[in-house]
Amino acid sequence: MFLLGRYLRRLIATGRLTIIDAQGRRHVFGDGGTPVSTIKFRDKLVAYELLLGPSLKFGEAYMAGRIDLVEGSITDFVDLVSRNLAIAPLPKPARVIALGYRLLRRIHQFNPARRAQRNAAHHYNISRELYDLFLDTDRQYSCAYFEYPEQSLEAAQYAKKRHLAAKLFLKSGQRVLDIGCGWGGLGLYLAGEGECQVTGITLSSEQLKVARERAEAAQLDNRVDFELRDYRFQEGCFDRIVSVGMFEHVGINHYAEFFGKLNALLADDGVAMLHTIGRTDGPGSTDPWIRKYIFPGGYIPALSEVMRAIERSGLIVTDVEVLRLHYAETLRHWQERFQANRDKAKALYDERFCRMWEYYLATSEAAFRHLNTVVFQIQMAKQQTALPLTRDYVADWKQAQAHRGREAPRQDNQRAA
Repeated sequence: MFLLGRYLRRLIATGRLTIIDAQGRRHVFGDGGTPVSTIKFRDKLVAYELLLGPSLKFGEAYMAGRIDLVEGSITDFVDLVSRNLAIAPLPKPARVIALGYRLLRRIHQFNPARRAQRNAAHHYNISRELYDLFLDTDRQYSCAYFEYPEQSLEAAQYAKKRHLAAKLFLKSGQRVLDIGCGWGGLGLYLAGEGECQVTGITLSSEQLKVARERAEAAQLDNRVDFELRDYRFQEGCFDRIVSVGMFEHVGINHYAEFFGKLNALLADDGVAMLHTIGRTDGPGSTDPWIRKYIFPGGYIPALSEVMRAIERSGLIVTDVEVLRLHYAETLRHWQERFQANRDKAKALYDERFCRMWEYYLATSEAAFRHLNTVVFQIQMAKQQTALPLTRDYVADWKQAQAHRGREAPRQDNQRAA
C-alpha cells in the first residue's frame, strides 16, 4: 500500500478518495471536496497489482469481489479517478505497460472474417433480455443525440436516427446499406420513415433473429433485408451507406479494406455516413480490460487514422461533426436503467457479471465525460456534387419529417423497469 499511496497522493488533487486496506487501515487522498468515494481492499495483493495495470487489475479485482464499495457507487469512484487522471500522468510502470500495448496493437486488432465473427458473438450473442434491461425501447446500442439537456433517452435515440437520415440526404426509394445493423432499429427507420429499400448486415446471429422478427412485426420485411454477413462479402450498388457503432470493431489493420469496400459499394452519386467512437489525443491502444472482457479486437481510432484511410480509398470527406458529451449522457441513462434492473441481470447471470457490466458502463461514461473520447460522424461521397452546397438540407429534411407528423417520442418508456 505504501507505493500505491505515494502515487495516489500525486494523482488525487480534487475530491476525496478513501481506501481501507486489507488490515483495516484507512488512507485518505485528495482535498476533501467532491466527488467522494470509499473502497475496501479484501487482500494485500490488490495494492501491488494496481500499480502495474490500474484499469485491468482494478476491473478484475472488482469483478472478483476483492474490492468492495463502502461509500458511493462504482460510477462515483470511476468519476473521481477520471477527473484527476485527466490532469495527471499514470505511474511509470503503468506507462511502460501502456507502451507495450501500443506496440502490440496490430496483433490485438487482427480481425479477419472468422475472428471478427467470434469477437461479435462474444458481446452481442448474449441474452437479448440483458439488453432490454438498460437500452431504449428501440434497442439503440450507440450514442444518442440529445437536442436539449432533459430529453428522454427514447427521444434522443430517435433524434440520432433522424440526424443520420438527414445527413444522408435521404430520398424515397433509394437503396441503403446499413453495415452493422444491430437489432435493426436504424434499418427499420430508414425503410419506414425514409421509405427506402434497406439491406442490413450484422455478424451477430442473435441480433439477426431480433431484427428479422421486428421487420416482420412492423410489416416492413418487403423493404428490409437483414443478413448475417461480413462487410467484406457484401455485393451490390447502394445509393446510401450508413454504419453506426461498427467501425470500432474493424481494427486498424483493416481500415484500407473497409473504406475500399465502401467505395466499391457506393453509387457514383451516393453518400455514406460513418458514426464511430473516436479519440481526440491521437493514435493509441485499446484499454486492456475492455479488450479482454468487453470488446475483443476492438479499437477506438483517432481522426487522423480514419482520415488517412478515407483519403487513400478515393472517397471525399464532405462533412465531419464531433459529438462530445452525447455519449456520456447516453451511458448515464444506461447505467441508471441497469442499476434499476440489477436484480434481474443477476438472475440472468451472476454477481460477477453484474460487476463487470456496471464497471464497463462506468468507465465508458467517464471516458466521454472527462477523458479524450468523443463520437465522430463522418460524411463521405464520390463526387463533389453529391450534396447541396450548404448544410441547410439537414434542417430542411428534419423539418419535412416533422410536417409529415413524424416526431420523436417525448417520454421514456422503459421496457424492463
